[in-house]
Amino acid sequence: MSDDCLFCKIARKEIPSNEVYSDEQFYAFRDINPVAPVHVLLIPRKHIPKITDATEEDTLLLGKMLLVANEITYKEGIAEPGFRYVLSCNRQGGQLIFHVHLHIIGGRDLGWPPG
Repeated sequence: MSDDCLFCKIARKEIPSNEVYSDEQFYAFRDINPVAPVHVLLIPRKHIPKITDATEEDTLLLGKMLLVANEITYKEGIAEPGFRYVLSCNRQGGQLIFHVHLHIIGGRDLGWPPG
């Protein structure tokens, strides 16, 4: 974890959040600016600034991240009607916080293209 990263501070509970999921490797919380009725951010507790910084060492972590995200979609009741995962990289890709995070979005019809 990074001392000055917003999401690391949230995962350490130094900054309040609306927790959805927590274990040794991941923390999930509701987005403070939701774009849909369900908008959860899932972060690894390991600080990885952007997805392109991930290494071979992160393979299992990132794979498990998708399984945890799937668990959250069922818990939130959006698995069957449908949902979207969004993982942004760098500013032009829409990444605002430089800690890998997966947006789990659902609860309404989602249009395409997303951008």
